[in-house]
Amino acid sequence: MDAVPKDRLRAVDLAATVGISVQQVRNYVEEGVLPPVRRTASGYRIFTIAHARALTVARRLAEGHGWGRTREIMAAVHRGDVPAALAALDGGHAELDRERADIRRVLGAFETVLANPPATRPAPRRGVRIGEVAALVGVRTSQLRLWEARDLLRPGRAPGTNYRVYDETELRAAQVVALLRRGAYPFEIIEAVLGELRTTGSAQRVRAELARREQDLHARSLRRLRGSAALHDYLVERAAAGWSSGQPLPPGDLVD
Repeated sequence: MDAVPKDRLRAVDLAATVGISVQQVRNYVEEGVLPPVRRTASGYRIFTIAHARALTVARRLAEGHGWGRTREIMAAVHRGDVPAALAALDGGHAELDRERADIRRVLGAFETVLANPPATRPAPRRGVRIGEVAALVGVRTSQLRLWEARDLLRPGRAPGTNYRVYDETELRAAQVVALLRRGAYPFEIIEAVLGELRTTGSAQRVRAELARREQDLHARSLRRLRGSAALHDYLVERAAAGWSSGQPLPPGDLVD
């Protein structure tokens, strides 16, 4: 019978190190978040300091990347597929890069709106007809119908005639859409701008909210960076230990 490791931990001890349940520890083993475990002759799982280390790394990764991606990364590491683990990690950082670019584009769109505020014109109680709106914003009525089909504009309908009528909110929305389309902003950015304006009601307040989201994104990026650093150290440690599970060594440049 194989010797029991001197650094053996009970499942309950391992769970207590990070405040999770014993069942969650078992789940992590099944999912590959933790390395494979040996069993005693009586069938009990043998956990060691190596499992505690993997659990710590997984928790740090999850703080930045979420548990879905963390499971994917750790499972790839423990089956010896380091390229797959790194690809999953890169995907998480790429998502943040796209989100940061989107926030900046929307912020740029709001700067355009703030620099060119729509002309204020109280709409009559009955609303403004589509021809008048088209003349005011400088587009054809067919363009307004296209924007309506994309749910950028939401005009009401006049009782009896069913003609489109625009209240002050929709008149302003048409002016914003026209302004941003002239600035070559894509529809997805315009949709985001109008969605924020309809919710918040003020371009200045939306700009402040987007700036807050950008700061939150920076904090998330740092958390992902910490998780990535923890994974790097873990890979180096496993390489230095000769990948005791019998899996092949990773490329030499992983070893400090």
